Amino acid sequence: MKNVTDSFVSLVHWPFAGSFGVNTDILATNPINLSVVLGVLIFFGKGVLSDLLDNRKLRILNTIRNSEELQEGAIERLEKARARLRKVEMEADQFRVNGYSEIEREKLNLINSTYKTLEQLENYKNETIHFEQQRAINQVRQRVFQQALQGALGTLNSCLNKELHLRTISANIGMFGSLKEITD
Repeated sequence: MKNVTDSFVSLVHWPFAGSFGVNTDILATNPINLSVVLGVLIFFGKGVLSDLLDNRKLRILNTIRNSEELQEGAIERLEKARARLRKVEMEADQFRVNGYSEIEREKLNLINSTYKTLEQLENYKNETIHFEQQRAINQVRQRVFQQALQGALGTLNSCLNKELHLRTISANIGMFGSLKEITD
């Protein structure tokens, strides 16, 4: 390390040819050195710095443009989704209305079919009652006829003696005989 500092110290005291030399006055040389360095940086770094700033500006603008495009796409998708939602809501309302209409229609159909079934049952009931009345009337007639026949037979048996009975039989045989001759 001592060699390095010795070489700098020896450079400071070594005079160069012509008017070039190292000024060791720190207060006088710093602003000059800084202005030279800044001048060189500005001269050579101006293009690089301007390119960096332009690139940064382009990236920011591209990012903004991409964000705006994404926003427009999102807005567009949102509008499509809202339109689909409105359409689905309208279809749901239509299904709901159709469902209520269908329910009312089915209700009316059920009521009508129930009334028709009740009418048919009433008709069947009336027919059954009429049939049963006719059957009861026929049974009563048969009983009355049987009782009348038994009464007549009883009366005939009590009134008929053998002789009257034989004459009735002969008369009936005669009637059958004459009928047989007519048919032959």
